Amino acid sequence: MKFCLLILTCFFNLLIFAQLPNGFVYVKDVIPDLKVELRYHSSNNFVGNMIDGYQSNNLILTEAAANALKLVQKELEQHNMCLLVFDGYRPQPAVNHFIRWANNITDTINKAQFYPNVNKSDLFEKGYIASRSGHSKGSTVDLTIIDGKTNEPLDMGTEYDFFGEKSWTNYAELSEVQKTNRQLLLEVMVKYGFVNYYKEWWHFTLKNEPFPNTYFDFPVK
Repeated sequence: MKFCLLILTCFFNLLIFAQLPNGFVYVKDVIPDLKVELRYHSSNNFVGNMIDGYQSNNLILTEAAANALKLVQKELEQHNMCLLVFDGYRPQPAVNHFIRWANNITDTINKAQFYPNVNKSDLFEKGYIASRSGHSKGSTVDLTIIDGKTNEPLDMGTEYDFFGEKSWTNYAELSEVQKTNRQLLLEVMVKYGFVNYYKEWWHFTLKNEPFPNTYFDFPVK
């Protein structure tokens, strides 16, 4: 009897895990060899804590975005490189977490690492924090390129989620290597239908996203 209950429980959990809104997929099912490091399912982010809504390290995107990303990965692999993804679909509770954090002006524990030259009170005005995120529509992804042999990220001039002009895609005061690496990422993403947000070299949205006006709030699990 206990064994049967265990089997039923496992089956029920699998059903819950597999249930996504129509049009969404677990990206690992589409790109099995993709490297994923969801920063908001960890303390390695500008807040310094795990973010609401991120219950696992499972990258979720719309099926259209995942299929386009697969083409990017395939091309990079021909040059012994691959993608490392930091974020994809982002539930609204996570955005709400960011808003609460941004409104707490005294919490600046990670300022030196992520926003040394920006006042926390200016993060909304400068477009680094917003009440609605394009990530919640499911077709926006934050990523970089890593060396396929060493698994080390290419030098992009800043780390992921650095708030400041140095993260702007066309920031001029970079080394030639850093400029080349950013241009490589930009070109390969644009080639397969993504559009870059000019203030974040890592941020891309599928141009023809399937849910342009819908913000989702189901958790990442």
